[in-house]
Amino acid sequence: MQKPLKQTWDLDSFFSGGSSSVAFTQFLEAIRTDNGKLVEQLDQWKPEQAHEVAALLPILDLLQSIVMKLREADSFVACLAAENQADKAAIALAGHVKTYSAVYASAMTRFDQYLAEISDSHWEQLLKSEELKEIAYPLTERRALAVEKLSPEQEALVNELAIDGYHGWGEAYNTTVSKFRISYEENGELIELSAGQAANKMHNPDRAVREQLFRLWEDKWADHADYCADALNHLAGFRLKLYERRGWEGIHKEPLSINRMSKETLDAMWGVIDKSKGIFVEYLQRKAKLLGVERLSWYDVEAPVGTGSKHFSYDEGAKLIVDQFRHFSPKLADFSQGAFEAGWIEAEDRPGKRPGGFCTSFPIAEQTRIFMTYAGTASNVSTLAHELGHGYHQHVMNDLPALAQDYAMNVAETASTFAELIVSDAAMKSASNEEERLTLLEDKIQRSVAFYMNIHARFLFETKFYEERAKGLVSVERLNELMVESQKLGYLDALEEYHPHFWASKLHFYITEVPFYNFPYTFGYMFSAGIYAEAVRQGAAFEDKYIALLRDTGRMPVEELAQKHLGVDLRKAEFWQQAMDLSVADVREFLKLTE
Repeated sequence: MQKPLKQTWDLDSFFSGGSSSVAFTQFLEAIRTDNGKLVEQLDQWKPEQAHEVAALLPILDLLQSIVMKLREADSFVACLAAENQADKAAIALAGHVKTYSAVYASAMTRFDQYLAEISDSHWEQLLKSEELKEIAYPLTERRALAVEKLSPEQEALVNELAIDGYHGWGEAYNTTVSKFRISYEENGELIELSAGQAANKMHNPDRAVREQLFRLWEDKWADHADYCADALNHLAGFRLKLYERRGWEGIHKEPLSINRMSKETLDAMWGVIDKSKGIFVEYLQRKAKLLGVERLSWYDVEAPVGTGSKHFSYDEGAKLIVDQFRHFSPKLADFSQGAFEAGWIEAEDRPGKRPGGFCTSFPIAEQTRIFMTYAGTASNVSTLAHELGHGYHQHVMNDLPALAQDYAMNVAETASTFAELIVSDAAMKSASNEEERLTLLEDKIQRSVAFYMNIHARFLFETKFYEERAKGLVSVERLNELMVESQKLGYLDALEEYHPHFWASKLHFYITEVPFYNFPYTFGYMFSAGIYAEAVRQGAAFEDKYIALLRDTGRMPVEELAQKHLGVDLRKAEFWQQAMDLSVADVREFLKLTE
């Protein structure tokens, strides 16, 4: 009998001893030393050498070495904090990493300014050198952005103050979530659920269980709302003041720049979604009928339909994923099989873990680690496939220079969602009976609803919140109102009851690295649908083309990426409509199967 797969990850292979690791302490000291060397090299910068590749290379080698070490360190402490929210030492280590990241960011601001001072003619000459070929785009991008920022001294001060201010408020939210517990009676026994465990249980087939947990969930987040409102207000206030000082107009400028996409592309995507939402309301209405209610409430949207819900053991879920990946890409399947067997995945369902899931990279070790809480649902299997897609994206970029590995969230979500599509579509087609097929199809449509309606509601909420925050602090009561208003717009008011404290419960609103941590998910979902359609059309011949696309994600804007590898213009509605049509076809089949 084959040995069951391990459901806890291995972190000791990086630094043994967890948050007490001596090796990790030494690693942090090496980063501090390297930061000092980088500052020294920048102090010695001579403008007359700016057009010489030989003058740039030592600085580029050092700064890319530092960023790899920072990513390694950040991933390690993130994993420690996620697996055990009571690990205060891990939180302290995260503070050290943020401090060293701020020093590095300040040094990079100076470096960027030096790049901006190089004449255009000299810059063009530099980019022709073989040594800069792989990182020409990120360097040019940094050079252009430097012109739009404050002076290096002011930007350095911003980075230093952000440690205890901006990032500090993000950590305050994480502390709040770590204390989150719901007392819940199960099988006659009172148990304490963490946020992640409670969220999983809200997918229960029994509506009474879902409703009870939702009421407890809402009440508990109401208890924490004042703390969350403080964090959210101060995060937004910091960003808005920085935008004002830089002379930046529009609250979407930073997230669009980070995601290397234009407002025309964003507007084209949301325009197609707005125009196409009607049929998803039909789906929600049909689902309400199947569940025996007049209208769905928030806690019903992701509820399973019918009796075809299947429980997948962890090993069954892993086998399903690897088998389906193999039909499309043997390389993706081999990578995933290796991740399962090598202890790269933390999936155990236990108290004390943070909610949600993520994949994080260890670029020096050339490994990734995946975090989630696995309870055996079809949704859990999809999440696992999703995170493996992230891991594979990094895997195919491991040999690229550090600056060329820096791809944005929207294209990161493309690889992960593409992996999800492979598994969900193949599983649905191979269903053993119509009831199981309907269940899997409905699980797939739930993701469309999440990206087209839930994520849209988050985007609308944040846009409205930032507009009001620019005029002053926004109260808990007003945040609740904005959230419900946005959810009604996002769902075309198709629900009976909404989730007022969703703004408090959702980690994504408090992530300091990327503002508007929402629309990139929808972009990735729809972009991956277009890629998937091409993969189905070309079959095995598409595998290497897909890898080439992934490897380019850190080297060009998304519009250029799509044009080069798919031959489409993302600023036009046509591409987004083709992607939407695939989702609409799923809903039409669901409506037909449930007549």
